[in-house]
Amino acid sequence: MAQVVSLGYPRFDGDTLYWEEMRPNEGGRGVVVRQLASGIVEECFGPEFSVGTMVHEYGGRSWTVHQGILYFSQRSDQRLYRVIPGQTPVPITAEPPDERSVRFADPVVTPSGSHLICVRETHRDGVVINDLVTIATDGASAPMVVAGGCDFYAHPTVSPQGQRVAWICWNHPSMPWDATELYVAELSDTGQISGHRRVGTLPEESVLEPQFDGQGILHFASDRSGWWNIYREDSAEALLAIAAECAHPLWQFGNSSYTFANDGTLILTWSSRGQVHLGEKNGAGEVREWSIPYSSVQAVNPSPRGVVAIVGGPDSPPSIVVFEDHGTSRRQVATSFVCSIPNDTLSHPETLEFSRGDGSVGHCYFYPPRNAAWVGPVGALPPVIVQVHGGPTSQSLSVLSYRTQFWTSRGFAVVDVNYAGSTGYGREYRNLLRGGFGALDVQDCVDAAQFLVTSGRVNPDGLFIHGGSSGGMTTLNALAFHEVFTAGASYYGIADLTALASDTHKFEARYLDSVVAPWPEGAELYRERSVAFHKEKLRRPVIIFQGLDDTVVPPDQAEVLVTALRSAGVPFAYISYEGEGHGFRQAANIMRTAEAELSFYGQVLGIAIPDIAEPVFIENAQALTTA
Repeated sequence: MAQVVSLGYPRFDGDTLYWEEMRPNEGGRGVVVRQLASGIVEECFGPEFSVGTMVHEYGGRSWTVHQGILYFSQRSDQRLYRVIPGQTPVPITAEPPDERSVRFADPVVTPSGSHLICVRETHRDGVVINDLVTIATDGASAPMVVAGGCDFYAHPTVSPQGQRVAWICWNHPSMPWDATELYVAELSDTGQISGHRRVGTLPEESVLEPQFDGQGILHFASDRSGWWNIYREDSAEALLAIAAECAHPLWQFGNSSYTFANDGTLILTWSSRGQVHLGEKNGAGEVREWSIPYSSVQAVNPSPRGVVAIVGGPDSPPSIVVFEDHGTSRRQVATSFVCSIPNDTLSHPETLEFSRGDGSVGHCYFYPPRNAAWVGPVGALPPVIVQVHGGPTSQSLSVLSYRTQFWTSRGFAVVDVNYAGSTGYGREYRNLLRGGFGALDVQDCVDAAQFLVTSGRVNPDGLFIHGGSSGGMTTLNALAFHEVFTAGASYYGIADLTALASDTHKFEARYLDSVVAPWPEGAELYRERSVAFHKEKLRRPVIIFQGLDDTVVPPDQAEVLVTALRSAGVPFAYISYEGEGHGFRQAANIMRTAEAELSFYGQVLGIAIPDIAEPVFIENAQALTTA
């Protein structure tokens, strides 16, 4: 797993393709790489630089390129730099008054190349201000505010003619998948914006990903129909009216679910019931689906003769692929990892639906254990790990993952649960979790596990659960409030919703208002669903992982549980990492985490796990019992 890199934001500048790589084996360094027309691949700056933005803490796209010049946010100081690849980057924004107190994200260059338009986030005296600014690309002048007053901004986009600019914004307590506003304005040659006009959106409408086509007509994704479909500013009708999602939730900057090819053809993605589609809509209004072997298509951008995207499938890791000739030709440029898993060891997912507590349908992907070199006892059913995605407004996809295959190659089945509130199944399913976080998501994971038991797929005495962030909270609540799971693993999980409501970053400061209850009016419900207030109920073995630099879920959320588990005599392990935040970036820590969790489960089950470099130490291990 150490050699896995995360790929992001592929885009062409002329005939040169640029993309981002996050490299765990370089300490989580972010690198912008480019492939020249000759096929040569090279890094755009030296090892002392690492691209990355901390806007919204989750970051996202922090760079852009225009006519061979790269503009990027440096992770260490959050300033913007410009560089001609092969030369030394030069800062174009001032050093902030406090370390990393001024941050930039989602940059776009005007067609003339004179200005950048991007999101700025300023931290001053405990107050966080977000706005939209223009910046001279030569750094000759200070950033100029062109839109302000809202809590958040994203998706600035400029028309090809350079005369118009559009963006989205929203305010607390909404999240961007709840309600956003779309604005368009006139753009001058000096980077000034005038004539702001709101493009008609409904009171509760999530508008995402504004883009201009070649004629300068504004398009956007909206869920006004209950599904994120693509619309034009001059029409109330969707370009493809379909019960499917044509966009993704805005957790990070830089989403691109559709684009316009150089010939004007609309290229778009849509997903329905866990299946992804890619296709085109031509000028005659005809939609043609492309035949693709992928279950995920993201970051779609134009190429000289088609489009480029990040794709992946059950048999293929996330990869950058260039599609040409209307999808009939494709060329892989880069891959997240070279799959060395033999085909007879590769576990393929099965798309399943299970009955939720209210009788409606829940969704999941089931991966059976598979390893040609290992065969379990005849007639024995495997243990299973219920894998809980974070968010909770997010989605699990059936894309080849070393993390999942790590478990299935070692005798465990894995089930990825898209519980109520997950995206990819329309706004109605997404909104099921309103007021239900910490309860409905937990029940769905319980129901999925019990479905696998009753259908004869897994061992009822070997039910495990793990998840990160909000998925860590789901894990902790499942272990504390239900008698189903044998043990679990919480990755930087939420233990105290009341603390999170008063001590988290701005982006999610009011998230819980919708998925739990308004704060502080709903304080009692917050306590009811927080393991920190019911520590005596956490009696199942649990391993806890935490980054000590986490500003989203601070370390004291984990440490309060550690103290309680230690005094209560509950078997547990706690591993924390210096220099890690909300999600682990360093290869050594990623490897240590996987082996520690495996070692933990092995000790809980009372079985020896071979090839573990350092078995994890379990406190109160004497309390472990085996069937």
